[in-house]
Amino acid sequence: MNIRAELAKFLNLCFVFSSAYMFWQTYSIVADTHSPIVVVLSGSMEPAFQRGDILFLWNRNKYSNVGDIVVYEVEDKQIPIVHRVLREHHSVKDNGKQLLLTKGDNNAGNDIPLYAGKKTYLNKNKDIVGTVKGYLPQLGYVTIWVAENKYAKFALLGFLAITSLLGDE
Repeated sequence: MNIRAELAKFLNLCFVFSSAYMFWQTYSIVADTHSPIVVVLSGSMEPAFQRGDILFLWNRNKYSNVGDIVVYEVEDKQIPIVHRVLREHHSVKDNGKQLLLTKGDNNAGNDIPLYAGKKTYLNKNKDIVGTVKGYLPQLGYVTIWVAENKYAKFALLGFLAITSLLGDE
């Protein structure tokens, strides 16, 4: 066992993870959102987006338009929600802040029951994570599979560790 070769493999693995992290942080800064890439977890936006689609977000637009697909977060819930803007208006008492009402394409009603604190609208500046600007279909199923199956998480980590240690490069 060559210590230098094993150390080089370990450093290469660290480089891969740090590069991915730097890409994520750079894209976060450019897109002006703390979560620039999300995976669709439910079928509420079918047929526009299917479960497992990877969405790329952008939050540099000043206003959202009716028909835009936005990702928003609700207080006390960890999972962001991907839905379409159904209605918008500007608050007179809050310096013209944009307020949005959303709805999933595959849902019967609007999202008011999902909003925290008995809100009737989302605040564009506080609640919206970003607007969907692109997507990759079905590539997020790996994330869903790992999140929903605790054994899959350990199997994937084990596989990555073994391949990085046994690989020649």
